[in-house]
Amino acid sequence: MGITQPEFKSAYSAIERSQKILVLPHANVDPDAIGSVLACYEMFRQGGKEVTAICPETPPDSLQFLPGFGKLQQSLGSAQQFVVTINLESGMEVDKLRYTVEDNKVNIIVVPKKGKISGKNLSLSEGGDSYDLIVVLDCADLVLLESVYTEHMDMFSQVPVLNIDHHISNTGFGSIRLIDPSAASTTEILYHWFKSEEAWNRKISPDIATLLLTGLITDTRSFQNPNTTPRSLEIAAELLEIGARQQEIIQNVYKTKPLSTLRIWGRALNRIQFDKEAKVAWSAISADDLIEIGASSKETSGILDDLISTVPDSSVYIMFTELEEGGLKASVRSTAEVNVSDLSAKLFGGGGHPRAAGFRVKEFDNFQLQVLECVNKIKQGIKEQKEIETGFVSPAAPKPVSAEQTVYPRSHAGTMPDSDKTGAKEPGSFKPETKKEDKGKEIDILKEITD
Repeated sequence: MGITQPEFKSAYSAIERSQKILVLPHANVDPDAIGSVLACYEMFRQGGKEVTAICPETPPDSLQFLPGFGKLQQSLGSAQQFVVTINLESGMEVDKLRYTVEDNKVNIIVVPKKGKISGKNLSLSEGGDSYDLIVVLDCADLVLLESVYTEHMDMFSQVPVLNIDHHISNTGFGSIRLIDPSAASTTEILYHWFKSEEAWNRKISPDIATLLLTGLITDTRSFQNPNTTPRSLEIAAELLEIGARQQEIIQNVYKTKPLSTLRIWGRALNRIQFDKEAKVAWSAISADDLIEIGASSKETSGILDDLISTVPDSSVYIMFTELEEGGLKASVRSTAEVNVSDLSAKLFGGGGHPRAAGFRVKEFDNFQLQVLECVNKIKQGIKEQKEIETGFVSPAAPKPVSAEQTVYPRSHAGTMPDSDKTGAKEPGSFKPETKKEDKGKEIDILKEITD
């Protein structure tokens, strides 16, 4: 383990000193993130703490089986307080207190039992932060909390933050950190933490064990990914002994899928493209595809691991999804030949693990052309990465993929590029013709960490 016992003890002491604790994961949540949040929620509550668990978006329906799922909140609506203070002078007593709401006004009515209250007795203020401690789980950077962070920056600057994560790209935020890139999942870190404290060790129930095992199974893809270690398998066995419900996890995560998910997976499978020279395989699902099939962008999350990564002779696998709110997200996997975390960070400001990473592109004119632009950047990035490793500089760059060279099935709406517009301006990358009004537009890149 990369985390020392004193570090575990420091984090435990922070929990003990706190009474009101906020726990939350990154946006675009996955099973490891939600499993971690709910495991902490249950463990801290058993210790007598007042805990709020936030999921920044609607959690996937497939995870409703998780213990405590119904306790997740979507926002911090109650975090801000406005305080009306009445200073009671000597001898004053309050008899009744009530309020009414009329014409968009709140009337607070105070009836004194003794003495008289006047305007000089009143003072107004904004209440202090509601929490003593914020626990951020499975999140490499605070910006990945998205609106929860951007709308409450003052709270994050004033309240201590405990950062628990296993991503190598973690920025090291927070005053207390439990970060171990060698751990297969964030729930694996939590397991070691819970076991390190006797008071918590006795409280690892079958429900908590199920939450921890969910993160471990999904982040290792049922122990198939390269991040699986002998210790990961030992932890899984120990969780099963405690009472973790493995078959419940497998049934809900892997064997229960809505018809819309199966249809969108079929379309993605039909779209797989492969560049033999660069050893890159990819597929793309547009917003039009999602509308036509009646699926959500979240339903493409398993396509990469279950379908695209089975393409033989590939070193890099990419799944592009156009998002309902705009922009695209890309999940990237690789063999040991390519470090996709470095690649995603350098090219798009993303990150993750060496073999599993992701990124976002916020704005573009045409989804399919933007996909081709990203693929060509990745191909060039792979080439440069190998040149750095070998010290050899090849004389020619790989040929870019063009819209004409890429075959899209004509039987599906929204799959063929319908214009030649693109926001790409990077030298040496694929640049279709642009209209004059599009020149000068830059691509705004947002980070995304995927597991």
